[in-house]
Amino acid sequence: MVARVIPVESFDLVVFGATGDLARRKILPGLFRRLAAGQMPEGARIIGAARSDMKRADFQKMVGEALDEFDPKTAANKALRARFLDCLHYVQLDVATPAGWKALAKQLRADVVRAFYLSVSPSLFGVIAAGLNEHGLATAQSRIVVEKPLGHDLASARALNAQLSTGFGEGQIYRIDHYLGKETVQNLMALRFANALFEPLWNARHVDHVQITVAEDIGVEGRGGYYDKSGAMRDMVQNHLMQLLCLTAMEPPSRFEPDALRDEKLKVIRSLEPVLPEHIVRGQYRAGNGQDSYVTHSENPASKTESFVALRVDVSNWRWSGTPFYLRTGKRLRARMSEIAITFKETPHSIFPGMDHHRNVLVIRLQPNEGITLRMTIKDPGPGGMRLTEVPMDMTFSEALALEIGAVPDAYERLIMDVIRGDQTLFMRGDEVEAAWGWTDPIIAAWEAAGTTPSAYDPGGSGPEDALALLHRDGRKWREIAV
Repeated sequence: MVARVIPVESFDLVVFGATGDLARRKILPGLFRRLAAGQMPEGARIIGAARSDMKRADFQKMVGEALDEFDPKTAANKALRARFLDCLHYVQLDVATPAGWKALAKQLRADVVRAFYLSVSPSLFGVIAAGLNEHGLATAQSRIVVEKPLGHDLASARALNAQLSTGFGEGQIYRIDHYLGKETVQNLMALRFANALFEPLWNARHVDHVQITVAEDIGVEGRGGYYDKSGAMRDMVQNHLMQLLCLTAMEPPSRFEPDALRDEKLKVIRSLEPVLPEHIVRGQYRAGNGQDSYVTHSENPASKTESFVALRVDVSNWRWSGTPFYLRTGKRLRARMSEIAITFKETPHSIFPGMDHHRNVLVIRLQPNEGITLRMTIKDPGPGGMRLTEVPMDMTFSEALALEIGAVPDAYERLIMDVIRGDQTLFMRGDEVEAAWGWTDPIIAAWEAAGTTPSAYDPGGSGPEDALALLHRDGRKWREIAV
């Protein structure tokens, strides 16, 4: 089989907010690793843009220190390091003044792809998009990249889409959700649509329920001000978990192309039933086990913002009617874990005495230890009758593909190079973002109208007790959040 490789053209990548945390931790080290992998073409240039007053040499020094901190193994290659630092340029730019825009214009070439990565506060997205258009920097070969949050609600998402459309067509706007860049998420599509084994079983007739969990063991330290204005519903469910739900539930696209794939995801969002109040649990971690409470880091000591959400979601279409999807995300839980677990129904009739509640479970692990596990029922070895036991058929990517630790590209590496290639397959479309907010807004509005307080839960556990009851009422239970 010959893989389809889209060549990478020479480019000018402008990183707005180049001195910020995301640029230092993810964007610039990710680009360095792509250079090491041979995917940075000759003549490619990375232009940092920020308000800080620094020279090009100062910016190169700062990036070099970031490489030493976040990728010391690759940075030890002095020749690669020197090549990458030579790609870097810097422009001091205050988006509110014309001088910086003129300096940026002088840095850009006319005959290459231009990509503008907005690693800045969302309040500046529209300002920068307008500035690029006003100063003639947005060309037919330009792309603009924005990070979440993509709005705070449906109205603000629509306003943002309108702002981004100033100078950029929908085919030039790249809305990043880094979960879509994870290798395991992409393997979910390969698992479903490149194998004849699973797709015939991927429906309500054979699937009992689906659980999607994104658990974090950290709290909101350092992000308390932002998080108190968003909460887990806006910060995680509306985007990350929604995307995982769409990829799990969608129909096969006609072809693996951006709009064909995103059309099917949009259909899933539009098929979601309104969530009943009894099908949602909100939680907020309290102090305990040597950890601070959520409100310790909040700007409001009486905050009712949720750090945990669990909910039952029903997809009203022919494929999934009657099969619930349970979504769960939270901070300060037992472990960092992200997975999609598809639990199949029991066999219609058991011929083995005492064989109850043996169900096959397919688990797609997103982090850590990316891989796929299928739990099967087999005979327990040895004499003494037909004793059954469950065993995992486990494929951990690093082991199955003989990959070294760190060999799987970071999500940002994949997504940034897709921007340069002009491939929007793993990026969200404007109507998709708006549809997700249209489903989420009534849930949040109902909470705010009721004025209820989230259920308290202890750090280092699985969340509030109410979340356990959510599944118990349906005769099911959550999978353990494993350490």
